[in-house]
Amino acid sequence: MLKPLGAISLLLLTSALVSPSLAIAQSAELAVAETPEPTLEGATANQPAEEEEVDVSVGGEEIVVRGYLDRNISKNAPQVVSVLSAADIERTGEGDIAGALSRVTGLSVVGGGFVYVRGLGDRYSLALLNGSPLPSPEPLKRVVPLDLFPTSVIASSLVQKTYSANFPGEFGGGVINLTTKAIPRETFLTISADASGNTETTNQLGYTYYGSSMDWSGFDNGNRDLQPALAAYLASGQRISAGGVDTQAIASQLVTGRNAVVQRYNNLPANGSANITGGTNFDLGDDATMGILFTAGYSNKWRSRDTLQQTASTLDLSQKELDFKRVITDNRIVVNGLLGFGIEAGEQKVRWTNVFIRDTLKQARLGVGTRQNLSPTATLMQQDTAWYERQLINTQLVGEFKLSPDVNFSFRAGYANSKREAPDELSFEYYRSNQESDPFGQVFINRLNNGQQGSAEVSYSYLSEDLWSGSADLSFKITPDMTATVGYAYADTVRRTERRDFLFTAPGGTPIVSALFRPDFLLQPDVIDFYDITLTDTNEANPVFDAGLRTHAGYGQIQAFITPEISLNMGARYEKAEQTVSPVQVFTVPTASLASTSLERAYWLPAATMTWDINDQMKFRVSGSKTIARPQFRELIFQNFYDTDSNRLFRGNPLLTDSQLYNAEARYEYYFDRDQRFTVAAFFKRIDSPIESFSSFDDNSVVTSFANAPKANLYGVEIETQKYFDLSGLGEDGFFGTRRAVAIANYTYTQSKLNVKAGDSVAVFNSSSTSALDFFTNGSPLTGQSDHLVNLQFGLEDTERLSQQTILFTFATDRVTSRGASGQPDIKERPGIQLDFVAREGFKVGDKDAELKFEVRNLTNTKYQELQESGENIIFYNRYKQGISASIGLEINF
Repeated sequence: MLKPLGAISLLLLTSALVSPSLAIAQSAELAVAETPEPTLEGATANQPAEEEEVDVSVGGEEIVVRGYLDRNISKNAPQVVSVLSAADIERTGEGDIAGALSRVTGLSVVGGGFVYVRGLGDRYSLALLNGSPLPSPEPLKRVVPLDLFPTSVIASSLVQKTYSANFPGEFGGGVINLTTKAIPRETFLTISADASGNTETTNQLGYTYYGSSMDWSGFDNGNRDLQPALAAYLASGQRISAGGVDTQAIASQLVTGRNAVVQRYNNLPANGSANITGGTNFDLGDDATMGILFTAGYSNKWRSRDTLQQTASTLDLSQKELDFKRVITDNRIVVNGLLGFGIEAGEQKVRWTNVFIRDTLKQARLGVGTRQNLSPTATLMQQDTAWYERQLINTQLVGEFKLSPDVNFSFRAGYANSKREAPDELSFEYYRSNQESDPFGQVFINRLNNGQQGSAEVSYSYLSEDLWSGSADLSFKITPDMTATVGYAYADTVRRTERRDFLFTAPGGTPIVSALFRPDFLLQPDVIDFYDITLTDTNEANPVFDAGLRTHAGYGQIQAFITPEISLNMGARYEKAEQTVSPVQVFTVPTASLASTSLERAYWLPAATMTWDINDQMKFRVSGSKTIARPQFRELIFQNFYDTDSNRLFRGNPLLTDSQLYNAEARYEYYFDRDQRFTVAAFFKRIDSPIESFSSFDDNSVVTSFANAPKANLYGVEIETQKYFDLSGLGEDGFFGTRRAVAIANYTYTQSKLNVKAGDSVAVFNSSSTSALDFFTNGSPLTGQSDHLVNLQFGLEDTERLSQQTILFTFATDRVTSRGASGQPDIKERPGIQLDFVAREGFKVGDKDAELKFEVRNLTNTKYQELQESGENIIFYNRYKQGISASIGLEINF
């Protein structure tokens, strides 16, 4: 029976999502017209360039939707998906994919690069690259921060919010699948560059330190390599506490004028970046084509924050434990590259993609403030220097083969390595008594006595993670109305993380004269030897951990048309996983440690989505599924990690276990014109054993850890619309003759509640309490959940050439970042309002196409605020002006 075009399109996109090979194979019979060639301005005569092509890779394979009567992926996919095409990303003007994703309905970005879907934390969001899993270069964390990916290497981003069995079972709020740029259809070369500044940073006062002569490149020249004495100690297996280590020899090599002297930078420079992308193809024989694509980019950006950082010592927040004004200056250098090869021989395709990203942060911090446990008149000055290297290398091989008209086979294989190195994290605290009776009362001193009148610490941390993954899918038609897919997926993640912390200590009675020295003089070899300054290893218990996660999964899925108007996508996934965390014995004389984890679980994860095509423009979907969320490595490893942005220590809990989620959604969609829509959805999730963060005090520092709360419920509503307005009626021969206005709006309302009652237990490592009510409050919202999220885009664009002007508005209400310590109110982030403007204009440079881009960010000059409130008492964990940013960029196509 001949089906309506809407049903055929739905079958095509369904096949594409579960087995893209099948979709590509069917393209010839379903194509109704050839895709028009773009004009020199990047658009056809009747439509903008962004409508030409959307490249989406699902399950590691390529889907290119082109030349169909209806090629709207969001409309025709069997699941609830949102797609940001390259044009959509360009319209937002964001420099990294995390920023662009913040414009998608129900998504928010927390901590710079971690995406929250529908108010669920980053642990509930699965990130894939071309359908394959990614390792994370974050310390003690398994989720990759998406600000690591420049938009220049990403062709599109797909967000799927309803579960289907072809995706991994760790699917809480949704999956975010990034697709790298594909093999070109014609030869091209694009060069772009931009410059930007910020009112709080550019040409303003900041701080830095020398480091090395190669810091501008994001690579160290060897100045930060482990010094010989420290390297020998770490390899020896000895303990400093045993008394047989010459700590003075080690200490004498650690602090120099290159890594420890904070310098004023009176006029911080502007930001800049450059990118080059190119590609070509050529014939191999009569029916095969090979394509090559490459991109390389470099970015050097500065950010300075004049930050207020406080903690409270009382339940009602009336007294401050810490109260500091701190200037934090970051110099972030990103180097990235992509090299891709592809061969197409008829309907047989092989694609090999290689990605390299290196993200380096050079940071200097200088703060002045008070600590309650000292003299009430005393002032402290803290200075810190740090260098953080994050690096990701990823290679993927994908094959798609048509075995017969009704049978398709595909495979994916990938290897990725991520690393993070943080050498020479140096922290110094100087003390000033401000007392007239003290001869040194008006100057800062550092007596190296562990915080009473000064301290000095240095840390070295290292992380390396390897991830091997592979999968295979076989799709076949059972009947003309039913397609089945079976598949297998494997992933093996192995991580080693190490952190060594050392404290410099001067013996009692050391003359105060040396305490006046700046850091490199204070800890120069002669001073260390003369005053017998020693070094203590403060992390001897568990300095090194191995962690791993191995999964095996098999799934079966069917896409069937029950009637020409009603389709059903249903399947089940069996997934078995073994997750471990083990302390590594690095000392010759080991210590017993219980800080280990061994989770071995298997799950059946069913999923079903039914879609009713009410007519060619309207759809109604209902879906239900069961998914899981495993604890992240950071949440499991019993090791301190200091977050310089939040001014808090994090420590894992090895007693965590998996969370299980039960999901339901109903959705109405109205596509009233091409690329124009209105959708409304209601969703509900019940979470058993959700992992939530809580805070406590430890040695005057706030420590955040994690525990499984008993249960939680989350529900909400999403509304989204996109509408174009033809403006040619305002004057066919004038400015508006070829222009249209676009309005894109989405709103998400979310509510969540923890369910905690008397008798509920909780497992927290090294805690004497097992009562859940000691850690969580019944009715509290989930961490990271905002009640209201609003995104608005209003713009003008030319329908015959590249010319866009867009205003972007974002608003999010308060969201909890951590439970308050010792019965204090929760710590909340207040995102507020952000207003941006982005303009793009195409023009000619000789006979070459060029684009000029102008952006202004945070026009409302909204502050960043993370705080606690109790009545009129407010404690600001972090508060600073973000400033207004502006940039201008130029791109030329050769």
